[in-house]
Amino acid sequence: MTDPARTPTSPARFGLTEARGGEHLRAAGWWADRRPTEGAEPVLWALSRSPDPDLALLGVDRLRVALGPAWPELDDALRTNEVLRGRLLAVLGSSTALSDFLVANPARWRLLADAEPVAAESFAPVLVAAVDGLTGADAVRALRLEYRALLCRVAAEDLAHVVEPDLPYVSYDDVAGLLSDLAVAALRAALDVAHRQVPRSDECRLAVIAMGKCGARELNYVSDVDVVFVGEGDVAVATRLASTMMQVAGQSCFEVDAALRPEGKAGALVRTLDGHASYYQRWARTWEFQALLKARPVAGDGELGQRYLEVVRPLVWTAAEREDFVPDVQAMRRRVEDHVPPGLADRELKLGRGGLRDVEFAVQLLQLVHGRGDEALRIPTTTAALAALGRGGYVGRTDASDFGRAYRFLRTLEHRLQLQRLRRTHLFPADDDTSALRWLARASGLQGEGGLSEGQVLLAEFRKRANQVRRLHEKLFYRPLLQAVANVPTEALRLTTGEAAARLAALGYAAPDGALKHIEALTRGVSRRARIQTALLPVLLDLLATTPDPDGGLLSYRRVSEALAETPWYLRLLRDEGTVVDRLAALLGTSKLVPDLLVRAPEVLRLYADTTALVGRDPMAIGNPLRSTVSRYSDLERAVAAARSLRRHELLRVASADLLGLVPLRTVCISLSEVWVAVLQAALDAVLRSSGEPLASLAVIGMGRLGGRELGYGSDADVMFVCEAMSGVSDSNAVRWASSVVEKVRRLLSAPSQDPPLQVDADLRPEGRQGPLVRTFESYRAYYAQWSELWEAQALLRARFIAGDAELGARFVEMVEPVRYRREGLDAGAVREIRRIKARVEAERLPRGADPSLHTKLGRGGLADVEWTVQLLQLQHSFSVPALRTPSTVRGLQAAEEAELVSADDATALREAWVMATRARNAIVLVRGKAGDQLPTAGRDLAAVAGVMGHPGGPGEFLDAYRRTTRRARAVVERVFYGS
Repeated sequence: MTDPARTPTSPARFGLTEARGGEHLRAAGWWADRRPTEGAEPVLWALSRSPDPDLALLGVDRLRVALGPAWPELDDALRTNEVLRGRLLAVLGSSTALSDFLVANPARWRLLADAEPVAAESFAPVLVAAVDGLTGADAVRALRLEYRALLCRVAAEDLAHVVEPDLPYVSYDDVAGLLSDLAVAALRAALDVAHRQVPRSDECRLAVIAMGKCGARELNYVSDVDVVFVGEGDVAVATRLASTMMQVAGQSCFEVDAALRPEGKAGALVRTLDGHASYYQRWARTWEFQALLKARPVAGDGELGQRYLEVVRPLVWTAAEREDFVPDVQAMRRRVEDHVPPGLADRELKLGRGGLRDVEFAVQLLQLVHGRGDEALRIPTTTAALAALGRGGYVGRTDASDFGRAYRFLRTLEHRLQLQRLRRTHLFPADDDTSALRWLARASGLQGEGGLSEGQVLLAEFRKRANQVRRLHEKLFYRPLLQAVANVPTEALRLTTGEAAARLAALGYAAPDGALKHIEALTRGVSRRARIQTALLPVLLDLLATTPDPDGGLLSYRRVSEALAETPWYLRLLRDEGTVVDRLAALLGTSKLVPDLLVRAPEVLRLYADTTALVGRDPMAIGNPLRSTVSRYSDLERAVAAARSLRRHELLRVASADLLGLVPLRTVCISLSEVWVAVLQAALDAVLRSSGEPLASLAVIGMGRLGGRELGYGSDADVMFVCEAMSGVSDSNAVRWASSVVEKVRRLLSAPSQDPPLQVDADLRPEGRQGPLVRTFESYRAYYAQWSELWEAQALLRARFIAGDAELGARFVEMVEPVRYRREGLDAGAVREIRRIKARVEAERLPRGADPSLHTKLGRGGLADVEWTVQLLQLQHSFSVPALRTPSTVRGLQAAEEAELVSADDATALREAWVMATRARNAIVLVRGKAGDQLPTAGRDLAAVAGVMGHPGGPGEFLDAYRRTTRRARAVVERVFYGS
């Protein structure tokens, strides 16, 4: 039974905005009496996740009408079959063309209900069987119907995970392979028809060679299929056979384009094998060898097709020896780019700057150059070839990974756009076309985050990927690699002092004279180190010029270089790994925290070359290696020093990955929390090992953001300590011994250091600073039973065991359950008390002169507002709503939304404000190198914070967005928390 208290009462809750949405729902039998009907709610939630819920519902209604009396069968299947539900609603919400197909052929919905994934091996048998014995218009109709049905099945599997996230995700590579295999099957079926229509077709042999994307198994949903024909025997008959095959396929499935044949459209449609060999050996141009990279036989005479490959492949892998080969390839790419209309260049997914052709040309050029001696590079598929280039060292591993991810992202967008109407298009929506951006984002599986809508997230991601593609394209396609830059004679790079200062000023350096001094210090002398720095600096100066603080970045680079001067691999890494240089420049020109840590944890610099290593392991397991390493030290001081060193390493790794946009906020918070827990546990273990026979068991309880695994770079680490006397030991002796252990741990961790501080804050213990640092378990029980105050129950909401004796910690957490999750909730007086305390905190703790609209912690709509609101709901309702019993603010808010204690809109406003304020607070620490809660309002710090936040607009727009997001949250707080 559906819980009436949690049942949505409006179709709008499911993302439906069209006026006739309710009418369609009722007609389907999914809505009655202002609520979903029994069993229909899963369908409606799935509908809400469709790229366009209104379009999907309209498709359902049309399908219902088309099915007539057979509708109940589909209705029942949608309610019970998750696979069908995900596939059908995804297709209906993504493609009007495929919706039309299903409405015209309503019984075909059953092809989407099969739980097994579509098998490419079945394509050819199905299509050939569909045209068996048919010719002419009958064959075209039959082939068109079955091809479109299979295309619908592929699209359904491609999109299903968007609607039903638990369904398998089908990667771009697999989808492109399926589309290519489907096209090949269609060619074979069309050739089968052609054999029946062309007289004397048995008097010739014909091989169909797929080229382009079909040859590489990376075809689009809507694309010409490029082919070349090879014939033997009666070539005239073979030509009629090829032409007929092209007509049948073109009328039923897709255009077949033979323009890549020798001499193009002016040449013969079918040539003999000798004719092909003669042409390629004597007259072929550079681009034709580039095209042959992707050639593969797909239909017709397989033996003839294989002999064709044996003839042309050796020619492909000697093409790079031709005079002006590289300039020819580069010039052809520029010609392609020049044909893009100027107003559409930034939106053209395929041909524009940062588009798909940028990736393909770069990969093909590298293949043709290096594939002469490395057969592992002789791969037709772009993504596979790129991976091989990365494995072989011809492209940096991270460059290959980033290039591949960007290519897959752009191809996925292209697929989604083409699916809408099954028309060939490569045009990204305009910036102001919000509805198209939202649809494309949802169809691509993107969601709004950090105060940005789905469309804004898509736009930012598209620009990021396009810029990434263009940068890597130019690096690999035009610019010499860093190794080549390092070989440039020093004299060729020298400028006069005046010329250098002018160039630095033009690049955006505020103090060119100071920058020149840094450059002089780094390049002074004739050592090998100075020569490499001289070669690297022109690249670094340009990279730093694109950051918020070029001058500060150059100073930091000098500091790091001088600190690591004797590290043998440092400059070699920068010279050989372009990605390391790019990332280091971005970090040094943005953050003061990173260089401070880098000079003491230089080993992290190596991780910049490998995105997987930099992103790291599961954040929940991040502390395991740290604890394991520290446990090997018997000396207390060395053990704690090792723990601090490993913490420094992890802190720098997390900060670097965060600044580079490689990890989400949740991963950052969990990582910082678990690193701190691991250090505390390691230090406690080390102290216990050095303290002789224990007199008590000791557990550490995490509180505040540490307890909620929501620690930021500048957050305090709140804890409480609980002990229990060993057998035969008095409580007073146990407490005295445990207190000495705790004091030693605190002293060791808070010892002066250049690292960010490790303060153990126990102020949330009973009686606050006036109470004992350590209490026994029974003392806590007595205190909470008799004297605890409301604020202490609120503080306990985020309590969890983090270190020490796990059994004692678990019993403590169980003991405080009735204190924090009160059976009676809160009466009106208690609610007033919490509101009074909150108001006093706002009045007393907000620093004098602080801007309340920009203070991330105590400001309006900031962290405290959201957290106190969630905690009030927990204190009021956690006994009756078990899901609220979580130390996490985000999960508590989600539970409150699911229990309808707050509306979806209010929960979204609070969640977005919490995420934005947390990210902004982290950004302040990263940029300034020290904790702070107040957002800067001008200057390079503001630009850097806005950059770290990844805001697509300028610094001013970022502040506006922050104020707008927190203002919405504050309005919710006024209603939900203050009751006004």
